[in-house]
Formats: sequence, structure tokens, C-alpha cells
Amino acid sequence: MTQIRVEQQARQQLSLTPKQQQSVKLLQMSTLEFSQEISAAMANNPFLEEPEESVDAPPAQQTLPEKTLSSYPGDYPGRGNNDQAHSDVGEWARGGASMQDALLADLCSYPLNERDRALAEHIIEALDDDGYLRAPFSELAGTEAFAHAPSNDEWEIALHLVQQLGTPGLGARDLKECMILQLNALPSTTDCGKLALGIILDHLDTLARGDYAGLARSLHCSKDDIQAACSLIRSLDPHPGRSYSPVDPSTFIIPDVTVRKVGMHWTAVSNKDAIPQARLNATYARLFRGTRYNERSLMAQELQEARWLLRSLEQRSNTIERVAQAIVARQQTFFDYGEIALRPLMLSEVADELGMHESTVSRATSHKYLASPRGIFEFKHFFSRELPTRSGGTCSAGAVRALIQEMIDDEDPKSPLSDVILTHKLEHEGIVVARRTVSKYRAQIKIPPAELRRTL
Repeated sequence: MTQIRVEQQARQQLSLTPKQQQSVKLLQMSTLEFSQEISAAMANNPFLEEPEESVDAPPAQQTLPEKTLSSYPGDYPGRGNNDQAHSDVGEWARGGASMQDALLADLCSYPLNERDRALAEHIIEALDDDGYLRAPFSELAGTEAFAHAPSNDEWEIALHLVQQLGTPGLGARDLKECMILQLNALPSTTDCGKLALGIILDHLDTLARGDYAGLARSLHCSKDDIQAACSLIRSLDPHPGRSYSPVDPSTFIIPDVTVRKVGMHWTAVSNKDAIPQARLNATYARLFRGTRYNERSLMAQELQEARWLLRSLEQRSNTIERVAQAIVARQQTFFDYGEIALRPLMLSEVADELGMHESTVSRATSHKYLASPRGIFEFKHFFSRELPTRSGGTCSAGAVRALIQEMIDDEDPKSPLSDVILTHKLEHEGIVVARRTVSKYRAQIKIPPAELRRTL
């Protein structure tokens, strides 16, 4: 006989209030998104306004006196320091139309049924920034996306269509297919086009070894023809997706902080131009203070919302600046010597120092940028896992990537360094990494394999 039993369990669970959830959302926003959020709030809330830029009135006359602010329930941390000099850092544009948007627009010109169009769209959305389709067909769409699971032939047909869109080479599944697509797109009259295609199709290993005499014998042609064909192959783009921008054209990089050297040390300072300016509307606040009101009234809610938003604005700015200062304090050698001196750094280290939760630090580094004499970098650039060295110490993954870049920059173009040789050279420098790790780091810094770097 089945028995029904009721059990009571006690469980602790942390939940955020709606205001806390909103604060988390604001912290994670980019500077541009946050500015748009503040602008929307000022447009909808009568208690918020943008400070007027006036050269005649001193800053103290442009904001409510501190005594007036303190007379309201709660705090009103408005934006002060309007008289400070503007930062010399402007805005940097970051892009044009995205690859996916361009391909989807091209796809619209093809008369397709709903299923075929959906297949092509799934492929386009799966392309990486280089324009490659790295994922297998089975991972491109969930079972709920189609009434009947697409066959491999259906995927191949859709992929062939995508490969006809945009820049030749897009939609390739590997480098070999990428080069074949680009060669096939060339005019039939291209010098040595067929010879180059034959080398890629059947003699890629021979090309990788640099055996040009062997290529000439196998293909029954002169060495000059081989040189011309190899020159054509080297002119191909191994990253066709990079001709597009991965971001929306309206996106800008606005540095949240600037890094300058003060004495012997580098320091991070908030970019005041990146912080939205908002203050309490003095007129509305005085009128509201002089009236009798119900705490639940709409105006009271608007006033409370304005106070909270001003407080959040200041808290967000302070959090970002504190995180930036902690990063810069640990990466002093980077700003002196560059990538080669990037130190290992984990989010947990910064969180422990600042007394913050690691997730808070993660949000404070997401889509946040600093401007320095060495360029503009996302905060996350400075977080890199540590790798062991033979001496028992550690170095950062970023420093290893920089060292690989230096080794390749100094290599003989006629005899480029393979990933195996790079691994041995790193080991000679005291850095212990696997060959596959070297291959991954080389790809991350956008350097092709040795066989594609070889010159005659």
C-alpha cells in the first residue's frame, strides 16, 4: 500500500530585492548603455535634470545646497565637481555593420521556403568572428527548432548557400576549405589560379614542408609557376570574417578611467566625461517639500526613485574606479614594459582586497575600458591565469602570448617556427606549456600556422 509522507525542510536562500537587481544591472552596463539609461530616467522623472554648463555661475549655485538635500528623507548624492577640467580622452568608434547582419540582409534577396531560410540563418548565427563554422551541424539547432530534424544533406545545401554570400571564404569549416572557396571565387582567367587550387586540394602537406621542387615535379610545371601559385595562396585571407565589424555601428568605446604616471607609479583616475551628469531638480524638490504629501503618492515614488538613481550613479562610479585602481596597482610593469610584463591576476584577488564579492568585480570589469599611453584596454584584459615556470615561479598567459609574438616576429620567413619549436623555445625560457596550449595562444593573437607564414 502506497504511503504519503509529508516532510518539512529548512533551507537558506539568498535573494535580491528589485532595487538590488537593478543595481547589479546598472553596474554591468557599458558606459554608453548606462548613459542612455540615465538620459531616459531624466526624460521620465521630473525630479532629475542634467546640470547646466555655465561659465558665469559658480558650481555651488548650480546644485541644491547640502543643507537642503539633507532636509529630505534619505540621501541625495548628486554629481559635484562640475568645475573640474574635462579629460583629454574622447570617444573611440568601434565598428561598422556586423558580419551576421550583413549576411542575413543578403539572405533576404533569395526566394527560400521557411525551412531552408531557417537552416541558413542558424548557420549564419553560428559563424565565429573569423567567419568559420566551427560547430558540427548537430549542434546548430535544438530539437524544438524544427518539426523534423534536418538531414545532413539539408545542412550541406544551406551551408553552400551561405558560402555564396558576402566575402568569399565565409562559412568554411577549416582553413583548407576557406582557401578553396576563395580560389573558386576568383575569375577563371586568374594567373596560376588552377595551379594554386591543385596545390591546396592535393599537395598541402608538401607546401607545408616548403618542398617547392617536389611541388614542381608532382604538378609538372616550372618553379616560377610554383612561386606564382604560392604567392597567390599567400594573398588569400585566412580570416574572412574580420572584414566585418563584430559590433553595432552605434557602439563606441568610451574609457571609464584613464591611466597616468604620477611620480614613479601608475594610477587610475575616473574619466569624468564618461560619467553621466545628473542632479536633483531644485525647483521641483522645493515645491514638493512645501506640500503635504502621501508617501505612497506618485510624486513621492518619483522622488524616491530619483534619490536611488543618484546614489546608484555614485556607487557605480566609485566601484569602477576602485576596481581599476586595484588592477593598475598590480599591473605596474605592464604599463612600463608592455604585454611581456603582464602579471597573473584573478578576479578573486581584487575581490578580496576590496572586500567585494567576486561577481561584483566581474560585473565591474565587463564592458569597462581604460585608456593609457599603451592604448585602450578592456578591464578583463588584465586578468590572466598563471602558468608555472621551471624556477618554481609563475607567469601570466598574457605574457606567454606576448613572448610567442616576439619569437614569431624575429623568425626567418623562409623557415617559420612551428608550434613544436615554439614550445621548446618557451621551455628554454623556463616556461612549461603544452604544444596545444601554444597553438591556442598563437591563434588568439591572430597568427596563422607556420605553413602559411612561410615565404619563398
